[in-house]
Amino acid sequence: MGIRNDARLGLKFVKDVAASRKARRALSGRLASRPPLPKHHFKIAVYYADGAVNLYQMRQWYKPLAKLAETWPVLVLSRTGGGSLGLIDESPLPVAHVRKVTELEQVIADQDIRIVFYVNQNAKNFQMMRYGRRWHVFINHGESDKMYMTTNQFKAYDYSFVAGDAALVRLNKVLWDYDFGKRAITIGRPQADYYSGDLPFTPDGRQVVLYAPTWEGDRSAAAYGSVATHGVALVTSLLATGRHRVIYRPHPRSGVVDHSYGAANKQIIAMINGANGRDPAAHHVYDAGSELGWQLAVADVAIVDISAMVYDRLATGKPLMVTRPLNPAAEIDTGGYLFDCEWLDAGRSGDIVDALDELTHDDEAETRLRSWVERYFGDTTPGAATARFHAAVAHLMDEWDIHAALHADDEDVEEAGFDGLTPLASGEIAEEIATEVMGGTEGEREG
Repeated sequence: MGIRNDARLGLKFVKDVAASRKARRALSGRLASRPPLPKHHFKIAVYYADGAVNLYQMRQWYKPLAKLAETWPVLVLSRTGGGSLGLIDESPLPVAHVRKVTELEQVIADQDIRIVFYVNQNAKNFQMMRYGRRWHVFINHGESDKMYMTTNQFKAYDYSFVAGDAALVRLNKVLWDYDFGKRAITIGRPQADYYSGDLPFTPDGRQVVLYAPTWEGDRSAAAYGSVATHGVALVTSLLATGRHRVIYRPHPRSGVVDHSYGAANKQIIAMINGANGRDPAAHHVYDAGSELGWQLAVADVAIVDISAMVYDRLATGKPLMVTRPLNPAAEIDTGGYLFDCEWLDAGRSGDIVDALDELTHDDEAETRLRSWVERYFGDTTPGAATARFHAAVAHLMDEWDIHAALHADDEDVEEAGFDGLTPLASGEIAEEIATEVMGGTEGEREG
């Protein structure tokens, strides 16, 4: 068994090497066909050291950053082949592929980067953070009460942009001797200002229900997925009413660990196709697209599992229910919104229609929701978070001007660094493949 397993791992590694080399060749062609970046043009950089698997962390920032770039030009610094290839294909922002440290240093020398944003805690962030005379700012890739949101790594950055008061309370429990008044700046959820897109249906009076479950998880403590325990029953009930429209958006990893979970996912997809066949006007949606936004905005009610989707939906200020995990070992942090949310137990999934009717006519639930939205995101009036995001950037630009003037006569002490070790050695090839295939640091693959 051990030999057979080693053989499978060896074969997988060979395939991964081949795939990585193929991606690098494709990337080389794309890079060769592009004009050079204009020099001394970009003021803000977004540093991304992960592969294609974690591009969802960047996607949610595309629209807010594109808007920001109208005032301060923004450049994405991508460190891996797969990540760069994906970003070049889909990002509205210019992308610099800087796999080698020498390439990174050249871009820094050619540009006037004053702020560097980071969307995750990849260990390679530290390679960028060696460059002073600019602000290093953690902007994260979502808001939630997961352990990832309370890491001491926040201290590594000059500043952090956080959603609201809930984040400050959460961080205050773990970040000792941290100057929250200066280094933690609340901006709300600017992504929510761009929850839009072309609808695959024409609104017609049906109540639109977004059901967006997560995957089954790879351990009992993270067994939050509801497709098998809640999903089949609740979707069956909603499809039968004739007055609901279901948007089903399962996690792309659904079924990778548990075959029965995957089977339940396929059953729901088949049910939706069958319902549309019987009633083409229903326009139920199975959504496997990469874009997230219109689903959250158009849904009258959302049913989600414990995941980042809870907080993506919360940012809209619109009704939601959270499925209660059936596995008793699943860890639930009740220190925040989950303490007071509207739970959907598995036993009531078949009665989802009654549960939704009760929720949409529950004034107390609406009052609780407004309170939690304010606690997590502050003012969610359309455009308010974007204004706070831009104001925070303007503040840091002003601070940069102040400190640049104070240090105008300082000698340039930034050196080439890293002892000139920039070729992609065999160990670095393995590291890049691991990044492309598995994602980034621990905790980045959750959600």
